[in-house]
Formats: sequence, structure tokens, C-alpha cells
Amino acid sequence: MTLGTVTFFISVGMLFFLITCWAIIDAAQKDFGTMARKALWIFIAAVPLIGFIIYLIFGYRKGKQPSLS
Repeated sequence: MTLGTVTFFISVGMLFFLITCWAIIDAAQKDFGTMARKALWIFIAAVPLIGFIIYLIFGYRKGKQPSLS
């Protein structure tokens, strides 16, 4: 395995980690109606790569940003 291959895999791994963290934080900040739904979306978002994709396709638009008032 060359250094370029290792760098590639580390970069891809970091990208997946960062988008998974973003999905978890985004789900935690939104209101999904009940705590059970919020917990479910956070759990789904926490599944590496596949969870982020499922959250982005199905859950991202379901939650509402809390009002700042």
C-alpha cells in the first residue's frame, strides 16, 4: 500500500466522519414533533455513511428549525 492510497482512505474516512457528525448535530437541533422521533433520526444519522444518506433524503426536510424567539 502506497502513501497516496493511505492518504486517500484517511481523507475519505474523515469526510464520512464529518458528514455523519453534521447529520447528528442537525438532527439534534431540529424539532421532529416528539422526542421519540428526534431520537430515532439521531440514531439513524449516527449510522456511518448509510445513516447520513437516509437522513439527508428522508429526515432533513421533516424537522423544523426551532424559532429563536
